[in-house]
Amino acid sequence: MIGQLYMISKHSCEQSGGGEGVEVVTNESDSHPQHGPGQLTEKRIYLSSKLPSWAKTFVPRFFYVTEKAWNFYPYTITGVSFLPKFSIRIETRFENNNGDNSNVFGDTPTPEEDVSFLDILIDPIPEKHYKESEDPSRWLSSKTGRGPLEKGWRDNHKPMMCSYKRVQCSFEVYGFQTRTEEFIHRNIRDILLVGHRQAVTWIDEWHGGIEEVREYEQAMQEKTNNKVKSNSPAASRPVFSRSISVTDERTLKKMGVTTAAMSDPSASSVPHGPIRLNSTPE
Repeated sequence: MIGQLYMISKHSCEQSGGGEGVEVVTNESDSHPQHGPGQLTEKRIYLSSKLPSWAKTFVPRFFYVTEKAWNFYPYTITGVSFLPKFSIRIETRFENNNGDNSNVFGDTPTPEEDVSFLDILIDPIPEKHYKESEDPSRWLSSKTGRGPLEKGWRDNHKPMMCSYKRVQCSFEVYGFQTRTEEFIHRNIRDILLVGHRQAVTWIDEWHGGIEEVREYEQAMQEKTNNKVKSNSPAASRPVFSRSISVTDERTLKKMGVTTAAMSDPSASSVPHGPIRLNSTPE
């Protein structure tokens, strides 16, 4: 838990600046009838420049994702929403094993074909995110003596912890499901790999007590919010609502939707008719 809190705070600050990044709106204590006491956070993630070109066609210029997370360690829930009818839900449970629990959430075993194993040592990450200091194969902790990781580490490394995640995506805008799923899958995978590599290789920075990490989290929250707001046109953006109704073939092609996709009833359960996209940033 301590490593996760530190990693999220530091990573958010590193990725923020010039009007884009992570703004922390809420960070307060919460409780759950089943999982006990925990923490609720709400964030706005400004990322207009990071959207794929097809998505920029129909979102506001000053665009942010709303993320709410309930942390009842070792169980957490993260909800991400942006665009009408577009949401992502991620459940996480941490266990002291190497990923061999097929029913970690206690409801029904996950089919083997639906499971993706992410290995922080051997799985590739985008070159732009690579840092030698965050490479588990080169990492050595001066405080704990752990590292570097070597081939086969999942079978023999001690201690061992696995972060299990169940990801559910919902996108009901007709004609965009396939490319959106590909975009989300690729980016979630990269985010998880980079984040967990950092959580391990930054251990000498966060190794300690929860009180110190909470103080660090508060300081980084203020710093991150200031970085997001600095030089940010979004800070003074007007309140507006925009809707787009798409009916003609020419406009659909500009948005990346082919007429073939529109005429295939098996492609989606959404009824035929004009596409209507609404956006209401504050």
